Amino acid sequence: AFEHAGYGSGHIDGAVGVFASCGGSEYMYKNVLANEEVATTVGEWLIRHTGNDTNFLATRVSYELGLSGPSMNVQTACSSSLVAVHLACQSLARGECTMALTGGATVLLPQARGYHFKEGEILSPDGHCRPFDAKSAGTVFGSGAGAIILKRLSDALDDGDTIHAVIRGSAINNDGAVKVSYLAPGVQGQAAVIVSALASAGLEADSISYIETHGTGTLVGDPIEVEALREAFGPQTARRNYCGI
Repeated sequence: AFEHAGYGSGHIDGAVGVFASCGGSEYMYKNVLANEEVATTVGEWLIRHTGNDTNFLATRVSYELGLSGPSMNVQTACSSSLVAVHLACQSLARGECTMALTGGATVLLPQARGYHFKEGEILSPDGHCRPFDAKSAGTVFGSGAGAIILKRLSDALDDGDTIHAVIRGSAINNDGAVKVSYLAPGVQGQAAVIVSALASAGLEADSISYIETHGTGTLVGDPIEVEALREAFGPQTARRNYCGI
């Protein structure tokens, strides 16, 4: 990510923050700690603290790359990577860092594994995820990783950086208990945070032409997400069929 942004792997001037998220470390629990010889010779304390535990992701990266800005693990389940970006933006705005590395990763082991379908759970009955489709019946888990470099726009312009996108604004909230159940999303909370994000960005709803959604492909999640978007966008515009999801 640094090299793609035009910065080498050597020392970078200024305080560089790290805001990172990752899925649970199945490898540590199922392989490392399950290996009695490793667990006894290395010790559980070192096994966890040298980088296998999710609590040490950000500080490990900061150590390996010599980054001295804020270093924070962000764990909010499905929204972790986006919340990490939100917090990185706030840190940049407050002047805590001049640059921020932010992103997330989930690595499933083994890679080509399947799952047992259970009625009422989130996983798809046929191994396919069909977001916003009449046939949507569940999601499918996978592995992936992504990281981006963030700077204040004024600094990026002054430094002649390549700018791929500008974050105009962001917002986060929580549904609390205003939803059908703990594992279900809620319309009210989603609509409210969308309105807050638009206000933060200083944008009108009908200026948005594409929205990247959660898109779980579940019978419960997808309709709630669309209804929340409708409630957030509806009062601001009468236009229809102009925004892709």
